This record gives sequence, C-alpha cells and structure tokens, in this order.
Amino acid sequence: MGTTATASPRAGRTNAPKHAPSRMFRLWAAILGALPKLFWTCLSIAFFAGIWEFLWYIGWADPRLLPPPHIFLGNFAEQAQFFNTAERWTIGVDASAGPSPTMAVLLTIMATILRVLAGLLLATVASLMLGIAIRYWAPVEKLVLPTVTLLAPVSPVAWLPVAIFLFGIGNKPAVFMVFVALFFTMVLATISQIDSVNRNYINVGRIMGATRRQIFLRVILPAILPGLLVVLRLNLFGAWMVVLIAEATGVGYGLGQVIMMARNTFNPGLVFFTIVIIGVIGSVFDFTLRAVQARVLYWVPKGQASMGGG
Repeated sequence: MGTTATASPRAGRTNAPKHAPSRMFRLWAAILGALPKLFWTCLSIAFFAGIWEFLWYIGWADPRLLPPPHIFLGNFAEQAQFFNTAERWTIGVDASAGPSPTMAVLLTIMATILRVLAGLLLATVASLMLGIAIRYWAPVEKLVLPTVTLLAPVSPVAWLPVAIFLFGIGNKPAVFMVFVALFFTMVLATISQIDSVNRNYINVGRIMGATRRQIFLRVILPAILPGLLVVLRLNLFGAWMVVLIAEATGVGYGLGQVIMMARNTFNPGLVFFTIVIIGVIGSVFDFTLRAVQARVLYWVPKGQASMGGG
C-alpha cells in the first residue's frame, strides 16, 4: 500500500510536463503546415499581378481603364481620401473635413464588416431555430415550409426594393439584405441536415433513456453542425455581394458606396483599390470560419469537416 501511495504522485509529476511540449508541437506543426498554402497563395497572386503588369508594360492595358497594381496600390493616400464619405458628402462641408484618409478607410471597412456580421448572426440564429421547429413540430412544417421553399430561389438582389420600402436608407436595409441572402438557404440546409442524421444514433439514445432535448444536444446538433458550417461559408460570399449592392443605394458610407462613387466619377484606380480590400476581407472571413470550423468540429476528421461531415 505504501508503494502504491508514493508511486501515484510520482506518476502525476512525470506526466504533467508532457502536455506543454505536446501543445507547442501541435502549434508549430500547424504553422509549418500552413506555410505551403501561404506560399502558393502569394505565388498565385504574384503570378496574375505580374501578367497584368506585363500587359501594361507592353502597352496592351490602358492605365486609364485598367491601371496596373503598382499604380492603384502605390498611391494609398490619394485613393484613401475617397473613403472619407461620412462627412465629405454632406452638402456644404469642406473636402478636408472628417477623419484622416487612413482612418476613413478603417471606418468604411468596419462599417461594412459590422453590417455583414449583424446579418450573419441574425440569419444563423433565426434559420437554425426555424429549421429545428419545422422538423420537430408538424404544424410548423405544414404552415411555414411551403413559403420558405417558395422564397428560397428568389435572388437576394430582388429584395433590395423591399428593404428600402421597409427600412428606408441606412444600416437596416443592408443588414436585411445579408439576412435574406443567408436565411432561406440555411433553413433548408438545417432541415436537410436533420433528415440526414443516422437514425441508429437517435434510437440508441432513446434506448439509453435520453430525453428529446438530450438527443438533440448530444446527437442531432453535433451531426448537423459540419454541413451547416459549410453552407454558411459558401453563402457568406453571396452575403458580401448583396451588402455591397445595398450600400451602393445610399447607406451613408461603406465599401459599396465607394465602388458606386468610383463608377460615377470614372475612377478605375479606386474601383480596383476597393476590390482588393474586399478580396482581402473576404479571405480573412473565410479563413476565420475555417478556423472556427476546425476548432468547433474537433471530433470530425479534417477532410470530412471541410466537406460537411460524413
């Protein structure tokens, strides 16, 4: 008994330090594993930017219509001043009023991001709740599902007049457009994912005495999350498209408003400058969702998680 009592603390002291190197190893392994993808991403961008620069160099790309990257990215201060729309578009305000060009770019980016995030959060919560209600209560399915199925194929852009009729000009129509772009598709995706859950898992839970709530939280929800996150990632790109369209109608300021101003003033450099910003932000969003997906779906193999589960 004495030997057993002294051996147990030693075993604990021996095993405790092993966790730290393991976590550090996984961290470095993740960093090193991401390097090849980062390399090819940079190489891909450099390759097509190089083609663009070459076409400009030999005179095939008119810089007045298709300014090469070194032109519209090289004069940041000149391009950034057009983002100062919050006050400069007010009648009678001097062109130098408002925040600095750099701060104006950040404010414009954050305004668009917040609209996307607000619509994303509302659509995710509402679609998940409605999809579950449709599958759990037959009256809700009979009453609501036909209308959802009818409205799902409608392009989010078609909802723009409705958004303006309901909410006027401002942040609300932009958030509504993002909401519509995600909501109907995610409701149908939630229903489809619930239907695809292996019934054997549910039956085993019932045999073990699990309640309906426990079956949902422990069986159904983990089974449908992979597919829902994939659908969310794919529809997020569409959400970015519609928020830019909504902003172009007169939100006040945002990346879509800058694109519209560049079109009205025939400023191709500003168009491409804003497109680059939108592309970078969209890539960051996609990378963040991938990271969340990998973190939340820790029990799903990496390949299956990216494809929506097994």
